[in-house]
Amino acid sequence: MTAAVFFGCAFIAFGPALALYIFTIATDPLRIIFLIVGAFFWLISLLLSSLVWFVARAITDNRDGPIEKYLLIFGVLVSVLIQEMFRFAYYRLLKKANEGLKTINPDEPAPSMRLLAYVSGLGFGIMSGVFSFVNTLSDSLGPGTVGIHGDSPYFFLNSAFMTQVIILLHMFWGIIFFDGCEKKNWYPLLAVILTHLLVSALTFLNPQYEISLVSAYMIMVLTGIWAFFVAGGSRRSLKRYLLCQDKNFLLYSQRSR
Repeated sequence: MTAAVFFGCAFIAFGPALALYIFTIATDPLRIIFLIVGAFFWLISLLLSSLVWFVARAITDNRDGPIEKYLLIFGVLVSVLIQEMFRFAYYRLLKKANEGLKTINPDEPAPSMRLLAYVSGLGFGIMSGVFSFVNTLSDSLGPGTVGIHGDSPYFFLNSAFMTQVIILLHMFWGIIFFDGCEKKNWYPLLAVILTHLLVSALTFLNPQYEISLVSAYMIMVLTGIWAFFVAGGSRRSLKRYLLCQDKNFLLYSQRSR
């Protein structure tokens, strides 16, 4: 049973990201490099967030009680802001790299920023999902029985679905964030930061999973629709894709713009 829970939760959490990687990224070495660099940028943001958390705990003398709750809220706020700062830093790096590629080889079309936004967002999401869920996933192998002391028996399942939401949201946030930077429109950037904070804050409602998980999925669907249109999608292109009339759909074969 523990093996079934382990593999089931692993595929729930990372299955969509794995499929996206195989079908849209693995065939292009340049996309793989951008994905890895994006994951590395998220990793650096985690390191800085950990340092801030360590300092905050040291200042408060590791006291428990009400102060720990405020520390958690502070930690979430700082972590989200640092992640989005590094997303912006990665955008600036990709912008410079794209300009450099055009200078070095003007005859070869450089990757579009929409494609890079998608790849970098997926890199952010995969690394975020791995670090948030890998320890929980390892515990699912046992020993022990979830819920034996009155807790929710669906802890692993809910954690897997929440990890899936976070991975996909990072991908959508990346598309919206980069588009806002390209157009110098700061409202999408603010929306990304606020929704990121909101989804992170929803985890404070656990173990009331019916509220936190459903709300997170609603935000993901709305953000995904927004990212779809930002990436150049339309009702017509979606209809053609669903009817198998368009093989080159959206970001898969995105040309430089």
